Amino acid sequence: MKIKTSEIVMSAVSPKQYPDDGFPEVAFVGRSNVGKSSTINTLLGRKKLARISSSPGKTRTINFYLINQEYYMVDLPGYGYAKVSKDERASWGKIIETYLSSRDNLYEVMLLVDIRHEPTKDDQLMYDWIKHYGFGKIVIATKSDKIPRSQMQKQFKLIRETLKMAPEDKILPISSLKKQGIDELWKALTDFFIEKELPITIEEAPK
Repeated sequence: MKIKTSEIVMSAVSPKQYPDDGFPEVAFVGRSNVGKSSTINTLLGRKKLARISSSPGKTRTINFYLINQEYYMVDLPGYGYAKVSKDERASWGKIIETYLSSRDNLYEVMLLVDIRHEPTKDDQLMYDWIKHYGFGKIVIATKSDKIPRSQMQKQFKLIRETLKMAPEDKILPISSLKKQGIDELWKALTDFFIEKELPITIEEAPK
């Protein structure tokens, strides 16, 4: 996918702060420190567009990144960080739930999990949540450079069984550090754009 422009437009905590231009949105959600911001930066070929917190649990807003003046990539607050208070966790959960349940131009929500570990209870709850709202066709397995290729199928099986994924749903491994899996993730995204007949220009990035 050719990226001509990418910019942060809004950091929001409530619907009145969401962009109102009606562009399609694809959101990324996962535990604190799973690599959401790094994944967005890698997809867009940028180093510091998406904000990477200096410590886990600090991202407290929904960040909207406008791509090619046609659609948004949306970075949702991370969850599961133990040092955050129960009140703060409840507040972030409400921010995410309000977005998932009220956003008419949201077309997909992708859960990010660490490929090295079994998805946590929080991951399972989040996946159930996004499936309830009709999303979750793509799960991104981050930090794929941290395990041998020989272990990948075993980890895919563990992730699929733990999250109770449907057979047609995809797990896509990605490494922001090694820039691995980017083309495959972009293909899945563009296939999804085409399937949903979204008004997004599909143009190959130069090799």
